[in-house]
Amino acid sequence: MTINPNPGVLLYPRLRKSPFFYASRRHGVELYSVYNHTYHARHYGDPVEEYWALLEGVTLWDVGVERQVEITGPDAFEFTNMLVPRDLNKCKVGQCKYVFVTGTDGGILNDPVLLRLGENHFWLSLADSDILMWARALAYGLGMDVQIREPDVGPVQVQGPLSGAVMSDLFGESILDIPYYYAVERELDGMQVVVSRTGYTAELGYEIYLHNASRDGVRLWDRIWEAGEPHGLKVIGPCHIRRIEAGILSWGCDITAETNPFEAGYGFEKTWMVDLDQEADFIGKDALRRIKSEGISRKLVGVEIGGPSVGSFNDGSMIDVFDVHDPHGLRIGEVTSACRSPRLERNIGYATVPIAYHEPGTELVVHTQHGPQQAVVVEKPFLDPTKDIPKRLQRTA
Repeated sequence: MTINPNPGVLLYPRLRKSPFFYASRRHGVELYSVYNHTYHARHYGDPVEEYWALLEGVTLWDVGVERQVEITGPDAFEFTNMLVPRDLNKCKVGQCKYVFVTGTDGGILNDPVLLRLGENHFWLSLADSDILMWARALAYGLGMDVQIREPDVGPVQVQGPLSGAVMSDLFGESILDIPYYYAVERELDGMQVVVSRTGYTAELGYEIYLHNASRDGVRLWDRIWEAGEPHGLKVIGPCHIRRIEAGILSWGCDITAETNPFEAGYGFEKTWMVDLDQEADFIGKDALRRIKSEGISRKLVGVEIGGPSVGSFNDGSMIDVFDVHDPHGLRIGEVTSACRSPRLERNIGYATVPIAYHEPGTELVVHTQHGPQQAVVVEKPFLDPTKDIPKRLQRTA
């Protein structure tokens, strides 16, 4: 039998389309996957070229798959604060937060970006798991006075060092004053949008959340493309090389409902992500308090992997996790995301290993698509640990 190494992805009516689907496909999508029940453009031919376009210029991404869960109503703050381990009393109106949605056992059900648009108005910009029905069921069971829906909102990302120039041409120079992880409401040619200084890159960048996206998605895309062409705007898919370098996790790969925040590296050091001292009795608080007290048996660590290139993660080279063995041949864990970093000139990734193997310098053997390779545990993120790049000021006056 012959294996087809690159089977196609069927396009047909049952799967959802992003509001930007028909616009983004004009640019020559090479590969789709399915994310939040929606077709997602993964790359446009060469993920390494896309990586350099992101680092050196400005890029446009169709991320309409980031479905929004909107929470409003008199109990919206109390309810949303119960969904996540972060203390939302520390989240101002107009601010964004990276959060976990945790289950009763402390597992990570989703890791969205939360946008606080009003005192009792929140969006959860979802990763790839179903939270809408979870939130509705919780609200019903607890008898809370909230409205929970998926609004007609679709985001795109404009990312890279020249993103500020494109955004200035679209919205005026005042858009450059948005602080890192804040959002503002704007109008563009009659289209209502929310602009946040966020992204999946740890580079300078923005997300534009479009209201009435099913109606205006193609029009917004064309308007951004028009503004971006003089700056060399390039349409790309999610740059997994850059997100792995930056320590950005992928739900469904690096973390799942079976992973708790302490195992993922959040909670012990980054205590704001799991605030056990806050007054709110959030879902999973008792379980996470117990986990912190008892300790964890495994942890997600950074690894450098020897041998030939393992690819770019989203090019089809890594079709499954890589087994991790100790130097004696015992299988102890798995690499969940890996790529070849062009800047670092080596293979890097994340591995879940027993706690006895988590210290930097620990030697491992990782079984890549090229066979067993020597590997070593290293600190993550691999670049810019203080996130100076995305936080930098874009103008001084």
